[in-house]
Order: sequence, then C-alpha cells, then structure tokens
Amino acid sequence: MNFSGRHLKKITIPSKNGITASQVSLPKGPWKTMEDFLSERFPVLTKEEWQKRVIAGDVLNENGTPLSSGAPYTPYQKLYYYRYLPNERPNPFQETVLYQDDWLVVADKPHFLPVTPSGKYVSETLLVRLRKKLGIDTLTPIHRIDRETAGLVLFSVKPEGRNLYQRLFRENFVSKHYEAIAPYRDDIAFPMRYRSRIEEGDSFMRMRVIPDGTPNAETEISIQQKSNAFAHYHLKPVTGRKHQLRIQMCSLGIPLLNDRIYPVHLPEAVTDEMQAEEFRYPLQLVAKSVSFKDPVSEKIHHFESRHCLDLNRISDFID
Repeated sequence: MNFSGRHLKKITIPSKNGITASQVSLPKGPWKTMEDFLSERFPVLTKEEWQKRVIAGDVLNENGTPLSSGAPYTPYQKLYYYRYLPNERPNPFQETVLYQDDWLVVADKPHFLPVTPSGKYVSETLLVRLRKKLGIDTLTPIHRIDRETAGLVLFSVKPEGRNLYQRLFRENFVSKHYEAIAPYRDDIAFPMRYRSRIEEGDSFMRMRVIPDGTPNAETEISIQQKSNAFAHYHLKPVTGRKHQLRIQMCSLGIPLLNDRIYPVHLPEAVTDEMQAEEFRYPLQLVAKSVSFKDPVSEKIHHFESRHCLDLNRISDFID
C-alpha cells in the first residue's frame, strides 16, 4: 500500500544541564509570535523573559532546532522548552553515588532533595544532579522516595533496561528496609505485621487510613533500640503505597519524628528563614537497604545507605 506525504522522523531532544525538555502542542489561535503564545500559556514568565530563553536556545521547534526570536506563530506543531526556575533555592545537601555499571546507578540521597523535578524543584533534584554529574541523559529513576526521606534510590541507565528493573519493584522482587525514629508505646506488641487500607486524603499531599477497608498496604515493624519515650524502628514494607510508612506509623499513634505532613500538615517553607528552620529538623526516616537479583547480570546485589539515625541525638529535635 502506498502512502503520500512526508514520513515523520522521530526526533530525540537531548537534555540540557541535566534537564529534559518539556513539550507543548500549538493550537489554532490569535498569537502573532511564538513568544506571545508562550507568555500567555506559561505566564510565570513574561514575554521578555521568554524572549531571553529563546535567544539562549532554550526553546526548540518540532525538528529540534532552536527557535528564532520573533518567529511567527504556527499552529498544529510542537515546541520543546527547557524548564528552569529563575529563583530556585540551592540545596546544601549532597548525594553520593554508591554504585554504577552499564545498566544501573545507585545513589544515596540526602534529606530534603526531591528525586525528580516537580513544582518549585527542577535543578535541585537528584535526577538532574546525577544527569549532570554522570553525563547520562537516559538516566531514569526505577522507584522513588519522598523528598524528606534520605537513603537509597536506584536509576536505570539504558531505556531498554528500564522496565526490567522497574518490574522488580512492581512485583515485589526487591527486599528493602527502612529505619525510623518515632515515639515508643508499651501497649503495642512488636515485632508486628501491620496491614491497612490507604487511600488519597483530604489534599494532594496527604494519604489516609480507612479503618474498615480491605488492606492494600503491609509493613513489618520491629524495634532495634528504645530509649525512654522514643524507639529506633526497623520497617520492612511489603507493598509500596504513597507515604505508606509515614501514614501507617501515624495511624498506630507513633508518628515519625519531624514528620511535617502527619499527623499535622505544617506550612510549606516559602522563605529562606522557613527553609533554614525546616533543615534543622530532618524527617527521621532512611531508606536503609535494598537487595535483589539483577535482571541483566543475574548478580545478587545488596546496597546500604550511609545515612544513620541516632536515638542519642533526638534531644536536638525536641524543644
């Protein structure tokens, strides 16, 4: 069968400074120039600021060619642009690469560093930092942990290996454990296997436990050490729900020390002073270890975070 018209070639847009290009489709509309459209579609930047980004080569047409300033608006095409935040606060905490081969990267993430770009975090994220540091555009997280949590995060190097590694987490072929500090209650018998039903809560950020629902989250909880009113817990999640460890510990009446979401959602740090105060009180949760059989090399991997929690230091966090 013959087809008329051009054959579209798939364009690969490289990352820039570790940041992957975002894309936007151009509808029919009244805009005279590409900058007119961009400034109306993304008003966080003025037209003049978009012009500066165009001149800097940060906006590309659908062929991957840098846009010319003042280029006429052409509908039914795509634009690619690199998302930078003009006033993104630097993060003083540093990640460490614990392991790297042709297929896999294992990083040890500090508290307060997001894994991937979102909202007010772009450059100051683990993914963007690692892409810049290692020079690997195709680096992709296999799983995620919260911004407030420190510890291990695994990345796939090659696109063809991504699903192989992600499948390990989807199908629970990874043995992982966390460490946490939280209040101690002598009326709860440990060790225990805690099952509950977790669903979306009253906001995007929060989850909730449904008391009578069919369990969809399961965690093994034991105590490594206790001291007065607090304990050092060993947490082994069997499932991987959003905020699973944080909301389950809170529902047991032992919320994690310095948790800013459970039981009370504290205000987001929007000033330098608020951020400095937040940095003084890191969430006492670490993604401590993972073990699994590598789907490519068939090696048995075991990795441990260098981040440690210390019951002797909790006085630093209690006023």
